[in-house]
Amino acid sequence: MRLNSNSFADGQSIPEEFAFAVPDELHHVSLGKNCNPHLAWSDVPEGVKSFALICVDPDAPSVGDDVNQENRSVPANLPRADFFHWVLIDLPAGLREIAVGEFSSEVTPRGKSGPSAPHGSRRGINDYTNWFDNDNDMRGEYFGYDGPCPPWNDELVHRYIFTLYALDVERLPLEGRFNAAAVLAAIQGHILAQASLTGTYTLNPKLL
Repeated sequence: MRLNSNSFADGQSIPEEFAFAVPDELHHVSLGKNCNPHLAWSDVPEGVKSFALICVDPDAPSVGDDVNQENRSVPANLPRADFFHWVLIDLPAGLREIAVGEFSSEVTPRGKSGPSAPHGSRRGINDYTNWFDNDNDMRGEYFGYDGPCPPWNDELVHRYIFTLYALDVERLPLEGRFNAAAVLAAIQGHILAQASLTGTYTLNPKLL
């Protein structure tokens, strides 16, 4: 199976259109368009009954003490952790493409609705749900896609890995509010094929 995008090439930078935040000279960052990128897939295996899609940033700081702090930086050698940006399941077997902005076209303070999504699919919560837990202006449940927003003082360029899974079940046995960990557990034993695409992004002006 192959996964590609008209929005960015594998291993290349993700355009600002698809980011939660963009660089800002006065305030370090400002909110971006937050559109989901175009994705298309081919060479699908026989017997597929649905697809699941997950996007993860494996380069999120494991310790937040220096994140977005003036006159400080997040060192590149700091241990990193996963931050999930997109959790999507039950995409129909006949689907081969997701259009730009089809699942997200703006930043939605205080959360994004779910789990119902286009094409009869369902979206899980992403990790902005926990990230904004103590932010009165942004707190809420964030379902589906929300794009890159790495620390503006991070010395490391972040990677964003989009992985599509071809499954032998039409509907995963998950109900209500679910996250990436629940999806990754539920698809075990049901994966016929998978394909990944990686983009990069930074808000650090020294790395642009």
